[in-house]
Amino acid sequence: MISTLLSLFLKFSLFSIFAFGGINALLPVLYDLSVNQEHWINGQTFSDYFAIAQAAPGPNLMTVTLIGWNVGGVIGALIATLAISWPSSIMIYFLQRSILNMQNKQRQQMIQYAAGALAVGLVLAAAWQIAHQINQSLAAYLLTVGTIAITFFTRWHPLYLIAIGALLGIFGFI
Repeated sequence: MISTLLSLFLKFSLFSIFAFGGINALLPVLYDLSVNQEHWINGQTFSDYFAIAQAAPGPNLMTVTLIGWNVGGVIGALIATLAISWPSSIMIYFLQRSILNMQNKQRQQMIQYAAGALAVGLVLAAAWQIAHQINQSLAAYLLTVGTIAITFFTRWHPLYLIAIGALLGIFGFI
C-alpha cells in the first residue's frame, strides 16, 4: 500500500507541474493515468468523480482528491491533494512575483493575456478529448454539440442543460 501511495504522490506531483489552466485542462491525461495506466479506478468512476467535483463548491482539484480517496482512503485523499497542489503553487508564487516586479507594464500585460489564452485553449482541448472518450452513441454526440450551441447562442443557465442531460439519461436516450 505504501508503494501505491508513493506512486500516487509522485505521479500527481509531476502532473501538477503541467496542470496549467487547472486540472480541467489536463482531464484526458488524468483519465489516462488513473484509468488506463494505473487502473486506480474505472472510466465510469472517473466520470462520477468528475461530476461530483463539478457539482460541489470549491476547487476543481476535487477529482484528484476523490481518486486519492479511492486508492488509499483518507490518507490517499490527503496525499493526492497535497501532491497536486504543492508544485504548481510554488511555481505560480514565483512566477507571479516576477511578473508583478516587471518594469515594462506592456510586457507584463502581454504575458498575462498569453497565459489566459493558453489556459482557455488547454481547457477547450481537454473538453474535446473527454467528449470523444465518453460519448458512445450518436445521441451523446448530438447532446454534446447541442449543449455547446445552446451555451454559445443563448443565455440559458447551465443547470437547465444539466437537467436536460439528466432527463435524457433517465429515459434511456443517452
